[in-house]
Amino acid sequence: MSTKAGVSANPLCPGRLSPGATRRSFLQQSSLGFGWLAFAGLANRLASAESRRAQAHFAPRVKHVIFLFMDGGVSHVDTFDPKPELMKRNGQPAQWRADELSQSVSANRKWLKNLWEFKQRGQSGLWVSDLLPHIASVADELCVVRSMVGETPLHGAQSLLLHTGRSIGAAPSLGSWVSYGLGTENEQLPSYMLLNNDWVPNGGSQNFASSFLPATHQATPVRAKGRPVDNITPADPAALQRAKLDFLHEQDSASAKSLGGSDAVESAIKNYETAARMQSLVPSLCDVSGESPETLRLYGVDRANDFDKFYALQCLRARRMIEAGVRFVEITCPNTHGNNSPWDQHGELRKRHEENARITDQPVAALIRDLKARGLLDETLILWAGEMGRTPHSAGTDGRDHHVSGYTIFMAGGGVRGGMTYGTTDEMGMSAVEHRVDIHDLHATILHQLGLHHERLTFRFGGRDQRLTDVHGHVIEDILG
Repeated sequence: MSTKAGVSANPLCPGRLSPGATRRSFLQQSSLGFGWLAFAGLANRLASAESRRAQAHFAPRVKHVIFLFMDGGVSHVDTFDPKPELMKRNGQPAQWRADELSQSVSANRKWLKNLWEFKQRGQSGLWVSDLLPHIASVADELCVVRSMVGETPLHGAQSLLLHTGRSIGAAPSLGSWVSYGLGTENEQLPSYMLLNNDWVPNGGSQNFASSFLPATHQATPVRAKGRPVDNITPADPAALQRAKLDFLHEQDSASAKSLGGSDAVESAIKNYETAARMQSLVPSLCDVSGESPETLRLYGVDRANDFDKFYALQCLRARRMIEAGVRFVEITCPNTHGNNSPWDQHGELRKRHEENARITDQPVAALIRDLKARGLLDETLILWAGEMGRTPHSAGTDGRDHHVSGYTIFMAGGGVRGGMTYGTTDEMGMSAVEHRVDIHDLHATILHQLGLHHERLTFRFGGRDQRLTDVHGHVIEDILG
């Protein structure tokens, strides 16, 4: 093929002409190659830093995280935060003092009592309502944080805040940061798995994305219904598939080299190889038919309702993935009734909270019990959290609105103290008044348990060192065992 002066044929795309000198070739050919030597030195330093990065900063307490996302906002005053004063004032006008902690209360709203009875559970006497009887049965494993605070009572913004530490999105998710910081324990599997239940939460796929981190750290979704992962079964014999992968690797590597290095291309290469390795392991991990009948019943995989059994299936798969070495697993809730978010009950709170509890309560408790029985709970941190809570007041008698000035989450296992509560809200459940915890504190604590210092886990982007907790965050030392 003929070429013009100063240009050469592009070997990756016949017929396309490329400049004869790239920046890299210019460095190689200039000043007797000293520029290239300098570049090589920098590259070696970066490679060394990458190697050092995929290690804990100090001795980790846990190896894995399971995030049970209760999308939409569970009512804290109906689950883990009983309010006798709210019971007394039920139906009265919701007049409330104005301060910097509280969300304002609109006119014509009334206090709405706890809709389920609370009892003290386990040896610890932890207060849990009758809405969650199975979770109540493992109360002594729970560390309930009653003093969570958010930024704005909007589902999308709060969901992104919970997942990425920023309410505006365009930042890596918690799972991606964990993957980036520690890498994977099993080269045949991604380090971050999303066990989806046919519903993408508000905030969209940014909740689970790697953003400016390398693309290999984004979540790999596994659906509950049907085939767990698309194209997971090889279409070719092993030898032919290997040949295709080697050809793709050769072409992509050449392309990356011609571009002077490309994260997108390098990540594509790694993803091809990971996908090939997954073909041998993911199907068996997702297939729970070999589990004992007792285990299937424990989780509720044998339940008749599809929503119930598929959520149970994902919880059981989460345990299997942790056993196989996956670092971070997230499980989402199914959307049963076409609402904006599964736990978002502005009306029909009794009906829909009970429906969501029926779906999630038994499998979540089973997951905690099963991990403990297998000796895995101490090395696995479980986070049960929605992006917000719900108001202690209502425009009617069977609904609550968005609430971020004081709400509840819980953790279990992973070196946190069980059978305890941390923080308090005021007598009506309006605001966190003791030991306020924001999302950055929660993230800092999770990273700490994994052996990662939240101020040292950084990635250079946009001219500065970015981190999950930005310029915020404190480890919640009082809840750690």
